Amino acid sequence: MLHLDLKSRGAGLNTPNRFEPLYIDYSDENLEEYFDDSENTKRIKTQFFNDTTRTILAKNDSPDLGFTYSINPYRGCEHGCIYCYARPTHEYLGFSAGLDFETKIMVKRDAAKLLGEAFTKKSWEPQTIMFSGNTDCYQPVERKLNITRACLEVFLKFRNPVGVITKNALIQKDIDILKQLSELNLVSTVISVTTLKRELSRRLEPRTSVPKKRLETIYKLSSAGIPTGVNVAPIIPGLNDEEIPSILKAASDHGAKFAGRIILRLPYSVKDLFLDWLKRNYPEKASKIINRIHDVRKGQLNSAEWSKRFSCEGEYAEHIHKLFKISCEKYSLNKEKFKIRTDLFRRVKMQQEELFG
Repeated sequence: MLHLDLKSRGAGLNTPNRFEPLYIDYSDENLEEYFDDSENTKRIKTQFFNDTTRTILAKNDSPDLGFTYSINPYRGCEHGCIYCYARPTHEYLGFSAGLDFETKIMVKRDAAKLLGEAFTKKSWEPQTIMFSGNTDCYQPVERKLNITRACLEVFLKFRNPVGVITKNALIQKDIDILKQLSELNLVSTVISVTTLKRELSRRLEPRTSVPKKRLETIYKLSSAGIPTGVNVAPIIPGLNDEEIPSILKAASDHGAKFAGRIILRLPYSVKDLFLDWLKRNYPEKASKIINRIHDVRKGQLNSAEWSKRFSCEGEYAEHIHKLFKISCEKYSLNKEKFKIRTDLFRRVKMQQEELFG
């Protein structure tokens, strides 16, 4: 496989698909088809494809997730976060978890319509649905397509609760709808902050909003009365764990009321992609970081075991958990309890013009 250093992309290669015998290798012979060299820079094009799925709610039975249903208005994510645990899901589409995941995006244009149809069914029991499980609902193309916004309008119409987690300041454009949901106690929002260091963010998650904009987003959401928290994720032992106190302080100073954290997960080919990225970007730290990951994963780079896959275990993991807990207490996070309502749900008929007008 050819390793590439691409402008504004996280992955430097296309890893083989574990379900397919063939895969695209961006070798010298086929670079021209995939790269836009109009400015003499290596910029791989993003392609968008219509996803004609007929259901929009994804169900999970994981005991360590706080929700049963989620919505993914897109499949794949242009943010290009090298650590993204969702990358291997692209392999179910015949793509690679590498560059394909961030450059070949499936778009669910009928998401709002499908959501309305799900809510009208008598079998639907009102409960919180999460945006999103395997993508970021506010990745860059949302500015143009407004699929997430259309879905939020459906949530408001049916008065079904919703939770939103994102790394993108684009959520600010929907504060008007989120505020209406908040007034009915139907929404909570979470902004993920991995680091406060601009350079690390640029390398680690190249097409997300910069740290300063994410803190600004926390401030604007909370100032509008929308329950807002911060997710310190992923915590990468040996790389950004020392930033836990500063991230939590900054988030609290900007209005965050609650906080969560997730330690780095490296399922399937994400392991190969992350190690490749680490050696390209931080060769002098690579050995230390890999050893730290081994420390919290019982000598491995990943664990799929429920209850431990997000939190890890061992002496160094305990250090991370204590640092997080002490910092939350110091900056008054997780003090308040938010009651999300389900009793306001109502079944209404959706009109075509309401969904696509």
